[in-house]
Amino acid sequence: MYLSRVRVDLNGLSRGVLFDIMDGRAYAAHQLLWRLFPDHQGARPFLYRQEMEESGEDGVPKGLPLFYVLSDREPQPIAGLLEAQCKPFAPVLEAGDRLAFRLRANPTIAKSVTGQRGQRADVLMAAKYPFESGGDRKSQACADAMDAAARGWLEERAGAWGFRLPVAPEVGAYRQHALSKDKGRPIRFSSVDYEGLLEVVEPGRLVETLAQGVGRAKAFGCGLLLLRRP
Repeated sequence: MYLSRVRVDLNGLSRGVLFDIMDGRAYAAHQLLWRLFPDHQGARPFLYRQEMEESGEDGVPKGLPLFYVLSDREPQPIAGLLEAQCKPFAPVLEAGDRLAFRLRANPTIAKSVTGQRGQRADVLMAAKYPFESGGDRKSQACADAMDAAARGWLEERAGAWGFRLPVAPEVGAYRQHALSKDKGRPIRFSSVDYEGLLEVVEPGRLVETLAQGVGRAKAFGCGLLLLRRP
């Protein structure tokens, strides 16, 4: 695997794509990052997460798009458009290791419908639903229920992904997205930012999780689990 920090030369983008990228629209970013793998045909070979540059220590102005990209092959930078700082990524993990993590995920659950194939439901919206009447959706109790649902979604699945959460993770930004793709109904999904500490339980399983990504909407900037030694 390869882990890359990818920056965009905004002068190389059309006006429309520029506005989409700066606005955090995931479909435009998805299409743009595909260009790092021009010879690849088949399933998407990468996961990514979009951020904004927070510091100008290396001479890069604040507020510009920055992408973290994990791929199964080395990306090919494009002069005047995409700059990639890339390094091989082969984590050596042992059971009991504790690592700081960041994750942007699309937390959903299967919602059964009688006589029909189960639909995917937004975990946080499901937690919010009981508060819809009487204006309670803006209450602290509603916010607490949504945070608890977000944490519960990750905690319940951690074991299957090769780790456990020794402390409850922090739940950050919750966003709802609607992506227009050609004609037809937009693609809708939500994302939640998590940050915290995890403990490695099954090293091999966790490495597989890193490569495959967590949850759904992985084509649109979700699922990349970023780890570092605390």
